[in-house]
Amino acid sequence: MKIIAIGLALLSAVALAFGAQMQNDAIGIQKKAALSGRSHVGFRQLLDLLKHPRWITGLAISGFALILQFTALLLAPLIVVQPIGATALVITSILNARITKTKLNKASIFAIALCTVGLGAFVVMAHQVAVEPEIVDSNLLLILGMAILLIAIFSYIFFSGASRFKPLTFIIGAGVLYGFVATLTKVVVKRLFNQDGFNRIVSGTFEWETDSLTLLALLSMLAAAFLGGWFVQNAYASGPPDLVVAGLTVIDPLIAVSIGVVILNEAMNAPSLILLGFLGSGAMAVTGVYLLSKVHPQVATKSAG
Repeated sequence: MKIIAIGLALLSAVALAFGAQMQNDAIGIQKKAALSGRSHVGFRQLLDLLKHPRWITGLAISGFALILQFTALLLAPLIVVQPIGATALVITSILNARITKTKLNKASIFAIALCTVGLGAFVVMAHQVAVEPEIVDSNLLLILGMAILLIAIFSYIFFSGASRFKPLTFIIGAGVLYGFVATLTKVVVKRLFNQDGFNRIVSGTFEWETDSLTLLALLSMLAAAFLGGWFVQNAYASGPPDLVVAGLTVIDPLIAVSIGVVILNEAMNAPSLILLGFLGSGAMAVTGVYLLSKVHPQVATKSAG
C-alpha cells in the first residue's frame, strides 16, 4: 500500500505543479489588466478570476492533485505521503523559467536543491519506520485545539487586509493551513471508515459521542481550506509560482509530519538517529524555502524595481 500511496503522491505533485503555474499565469494577466500592480487579491479580484478560463483550469488541476493526495493519505501514514509533494517544486521551477524566460541563478538552484534533498531524505527515512496507529479522541482534541487557534490567527490576517502583509506571510500561512487540512482530512475519513460513519450518514442517524468530534474536525478542515485557498491566491499574486510551491511543498508536509510524529505517533518505532535525521532534513528544507524567497531572480528584480 505504501508504494501505491507514493505513486499517487508523485502524480499529485505533477498535477500541483501544472495547476500552480496556470493559476499564477492567470493572476499575472489579471494584475496587468485590472489590479494596477497591486500584490494582493481581494474579493472583487477573486470573483473576476472565476471568469478566467486559465485560472479555472488551474484550479481544477490543483483540485485533482488534492484528491490524489488525500487518496494517498488513506493508504499510508502522513510522514510518508506529505513530503513527496516537493517533486512539484522542481517541475514548477522548470515550467516557470521556460514560460517567463527567466534563467534561474545559482543561488536559486541551490535553494531548490536544499528543499528537494531535505524532503527526499525525509521520505526515505519515514518509509522505513512509519506506522499508522489508531487515532484516539484525546489526540484529535489536541489537533483540533491547535487548528482552531491557527484558524483564528489567520482569520485576523484575512480580515485585516492582504496589503498589510509581505508575500512570505501568505506562503507560510498557506503551508500551515494546508498542513492541517491534510491532517484533518485523514482524521475525518479514517474515523468515518473505522466507526461506521458512512452508514450513519446514509441512514441519517447521528451519535453525539462518536460523531461530534468528527463533525468539528470536518468544519475545521473546511475553514482551514477556505483560508488556505485565499492565502495561496495572494501568494500567487505577490511572487513567482515556484516560490509559492516551495512554501506549500515544504511547510505543508513539515506541519503534517510534525503532527504525525508528535501527536499521532506515526514514528513511535523510529530510533533516535532517525529522529535526528528528521530534524536535520526538515531544517535543510526550510532553509531552502527561506533562501529561495530572498534570491529568486523574479523576487530580486521586483525588489530592485
